[in-house]
Amino acid sequence: MKRRLFVASSLSAALAGCAPVTNALNDNPTIHGTLTAGSRLNHFAIGTRGMARIYPDSAIMRDNYPVNSLPTPATAVYAALQRDGFRNYRLPVGGLVDRPQTFTLPALHAMALIDQTTRHDCVEGWSVVGRWKGVLLASLLAHVKPRTKARYVVFHSFDSDQQGTPFYGSIDLHQAAHPQTQLALYFNGRPVPADYGGPVRLRIPTQLGYKSTKWVRSIELVDSFKHIGGGNGGYWEDNGYEWYAGI
Repeated sequence: MKRRLFVASSLSAALAGCAPVTNALNDNPTIHGTLTAGSRLNHFAIGTRGMARIYPDSAIMRDNYPVNSLPTPATAVYAALQRDGFRNYRLPVGGLVDRPQTFTLPALHAMALIDQTTRHDCVEGWSVVGRWKGVLLASLLAHVKPRTKARYVVFHSFDSDQQGTPFYGSIDLHQAAHPQTQLALYFNGRPVPADYGGPVRLRIPTQLGYKSTKWVRSIELVDSFKHIGGGNGGYWEDNGYEWYAGI
């Protein structure tokens, strides 16, 4: 089992690296069939049971923690929030829920927070350990009471690429219930800096880093993500990455 998980993750990294992929690989149905099978296997094996390793604080990389993915948002809305120290930040959570709510940063900070020192694994092949503190996603969702039709949690970001395509990501409710999936508010003992996805970012230590959406603007519960973006469950997935990226 462990070898098959490793092979699946290695193939995902080879195909979905942050550098451009070749059309020969990206259009190869055999490669994608192997990756899809590996993703399903990882999802089944990890589910809500497999736990990411917790590291001692001595393993934390406090300086030069890499900043990757898309640049920090430069939109007028995000810039205004940043200038104000994010005091006016609001997090709407809606969609297929019985009690849609909008959370302020103080409201999020007032919830029970979990503190975990885990490893961030990038699809490019590097890893780094950091300390993250935030709200369990399962706890936040309990406040809004997902409906029985809800299957996926979609995270809309303040960010977009150079063409203006909005960044978003998604996980299913099974992954959202994992006891280490959190909305991070602190990074290495201080509020999450803008360059690292602040003021609120997703952290899923059981999956590759591109699944941890930065600069979360809103959360939407849906029964399908086919109508969002390119219909594949995330910005990176719309560009050929695997939807489930378990490690």
